[in-house]
Amino acid sequence: MITLDVHDTIATITLDRAERRNALTQAMLADLERIADDLRGRGDVRAVVLRGDGRDFSVGADLAEMAARMASPMPLAQARRGAQLGARVMRAVMGIDQPTVCAVQGIATGGATCIATACDFRLAAAGARLGYGEVKIGINLMWNALGPLVALIGPARAKRMVMTGALFDAETLAGWGLIDELLPADALDARALALAQELAALPPLAVQMIKRSINAVAHALDAAVLHADADQWLLATQGADFAEALAAFRDKRPGQFTGN
Repeated sequence: MITLDVHDTIATITLDRAERRNALTQAMLADLERIADDLRGRGDVRAVVLRGDGRDFSVGADLAEMAARMASPMPLAQARRGAQLGARVMRAVMGIDQPTVCAVQGIATGGATCIATACDFRLAAAGARLGYGEVKIGINLMWNALGPLVALIGPARAKRMVMTGALFDAETLAGWGLIDELLPADALDARALALAQELAALPPLAVQMIKRSINAVAHALDAAVLHADADQWLLATQGADFAEALAAFRDKRPGQFTGN
């Protein structure tokens, strides 16, 4: 459900589950982590494009898979390891030495927006909408994703995105600094490739060292501050509000939350 194509010096990673709006499964995340780690060692790749097939970049986590997983009790230590997969994916994508360009169309929410923020540049099609819907199902934003978001748009706007769970249009997010370029939908892939080619034509050692240094400055405190977000998720999923949020989402009704 994730494909990798390398042509000339450009690697293109495609979320390839269009029939499910590229909803992210655990298997897809594991594949993305592996692909990102493998790309770091490839001397024939000088830039990377990350895109989604179909009308949406990705609607985030596959909630049906999440609900099934939560319905199968497992030891807490095992659940904790599983909850850390998203953070490993973020580290793998951010750790790609080559510059990365993310092309976003349609909807990107939750983990999909996290992945986009792990890339160096984000291009969006006109009409695209991005957000973090975790709060609507009673959980925190995890994946160590708060660090990249706050670095891009600042704390107040990050709070607005994460605390409301709303989808924001790409035009607004371009003004905030989350989106680097807005494009007509039919020009998105071509522009993402052109930017990747522009970056690939530069001296690769210098480009990669600059990327690593900027990331080190921007995310110097991430590991110290965000190390417990998976544990926060485990706590949140034990509460009655989480079960009510999932039921309300399934039944397409407002949730009735008590703080428990």
